[in-house]
Amino acid sequence: MPLTLSDRRNHAQQLSPRQRRRGLLLILALGVLVCCWQLGATGLVDETPPLFAAAGRAMARTGDWLTPRVNGLPRYDKPPLVYWLMGLGYAIPGHSQWDPLGTWAARLPSALSTVAAMLMLGDTVMRHPQCGDGTPRRTALATALAFALSPLVLIWSRTAVSDALLCGTLALSLLCQWRCDRDGGRRWWIAWLLLGCAVLAKGPVAVVLTGLTLVLFGFVRRDVVGLWSHLRPLRGLALTALVSLPWYAAELLVEGEPFWNSFFGYHNLQRFTSVVNNHLQPWWFFGPVMLVAALPFTPLLMLGLLQVARGAGLWSAPGDRDESLQVFAACWLLAVLLLFTTAATKLPSYWLPATPAAALLISLSLLPSLLRSRQIQWWAWFACAGLSAVLAVGLWLSHLWIPLIRDPEMPTLPAELIASGLVLRAAVCFSVAAVLGVVLAWRRQSGEGPAKLLGMQGPLLLFQWVALVPMVALGDRVRQQPVRQVAAEIVRQGERAPTPSLQEPVAMVGVMKPSLHFYTNRVVVYEGRSKGALVNVAERLRSEQRRQWSGGPIELMPTALVVIDAATAARKHWQGLEPQLLGRYGIYRLWRIDRRRLEARADQLEADGVSSDWRVPRPERY
Repeated sequence: MPLTLSDRRNHAQQLSPRQRRRGLLLILALGVLVCCWQLGATGLVDETPPLFAAAGRAMARTGDWLTPRVNGLPRYDKPPLVYWLMGLGYAIPGHSQWDPLGTWAARLPSALSTVAAMLMLGDTVMRHPQCGDGTPRRTALATALAFALSPLVLIWSRTAVSDALLCGTLALSLLCQWRCDRDGGRRWWIAWLLLGCAVLAKGPVAVVLTGLTLVLFGFVRRDVVGLWSHLRPLRGLALTALVSLPWYAAELLVEGEPFWNSFFGYHNLQRFTSVVNNHLQPWWFFGPVMLVAALPFTPLLMLGLLQVARGAGLWSAPGDRDESLQVFAACWLLAVLLLFTTAATKLPSYWLPATPAAALLISLSLLPSLLRSRQIQWWAWFACAGLSAVLAVGLWLSHLWIPLIRDPEMPTLPAELIASGLVLRAAVCFSVAAVLGVVLAWRRQSGEGPAKLLGMQGPLLLFQWVALVPMVALGDRVRQQPVRQVAAEIVRQGERAPTPSLQEPVAMVGVMKPSLHFYTNRVVVYEGRSKGALVNVAERLRSEQRRQWSGGPIELMPTALVVIDAATAARKHWQGLEPQLLGRYGIYRLWRIDRRRLEARADQLEADGVSSDWRVPRPERY
């Protein structure tokens, strides 16, 4: 006979505050190890993270905490919370001594956001055990790790962008919304204040996702009125506005139309209604992303969604709020899927706000339910072990597919990756996870679901420490270290100038790396490979105006430093300029160019019909 709601509630173990604290301390320790270990050991990865880091550092150094600026230009694409948090790290005295690469301060907001979401997930599961959970601490730990070990979270929790911050603040807000509804409206205001932080992290999308989630949840549980009375959305949105709107109003007042057109027009409305930056994807794009983001526990995610779709006894009556967390997680995940599927611009990182909901669905799917689903649970679990085995086989056969990697920026990566043995370490970890999954699949005793999940998560934790982080370090050495080396040489050349105002201007053509600006702390003129790019460089060095930098006449600055990649340097219009080669760094060359020769070549190209286009406004400079 299926368990009744009363039976399941009686079977649920209620933890004491001391037990919950111990559980949270364990989650905190694992979260710090997963997200913060070796956080500043590698440089910033082009192209987007250096833009965020440079804006945060500029705030700390200039004292302008209102408008993010990068490379002498305002950066309107994201709200300021992530820049403020990064800036606080850069403002710590002696920062350059203990964070020489500048990455610890830039990545810490993402890492701490992920740790905070792990703690909130764990605390919610321990305070409100679901479905007769007899081991809520194990379930809480399994849920937190299911979130942290998602492939998307593993990447973005250590990346200096705002996506992880949105994921963390939105997760805290939505879980507070569910807890408020479950507790009958207590502390309703906390969720809305956290939502204000989410709006400052990424923009209005946080409000839209929250609204969609709550509307779906209210209709599914057939209790919109009760949900409304508990959450008090009108008062709550007023609090959200009180937290978030002052910056938007101040920025609009100071920057005016450019801010309005760029932030609201381009980065919000246009990204939703049209394709920007060539991010065109089919309408079903987030289906595969959802499946990949849950690996290797995708079958358990599907099982959790199936349980909700078939009822699972969790929302048989509107008043049964104690057992509704799985339903809330499904509505949360569906809200993200619906919103971003309708958006014209699609990126894998857009799925990140759904990963906490997916973690809840994964862990709660293994708990007892009113469905006679033990056989389905067994098959889903066995499928997880099978997926781990498939991934392990792919890694063991890496010598067959790694040589197929062709990246002109990392020509030596395949050989170095095979020689390092790191992929074989990953293969061992996934092999162990697969074996444990098969062994644990035969243990069908009630209440062992979370323990089985933890058993498979152990080798995946090891994979992150012994394989994934070292792989990132290898990629950094091959791809990013040459940019840092050329930046260091530019800094040395600049130190020889009698005054900062007489430093040679810097340009980068061909492969454009914003990290060059970050590591030189100089304004860099970026252009592509075309003939028009050469004309643009010549004109911009002569006449472009930016904050704290301006182009100058040849008589004042007769030479310029140009960073150019080998493929661009081989193009005909860049040859014959007789540059002085200051160094070779990977695929990059550092040239000192006589600007008179550059101007003469630009004049020749213009006579042939090539025109400049750098004055045409572009939402993105990189």
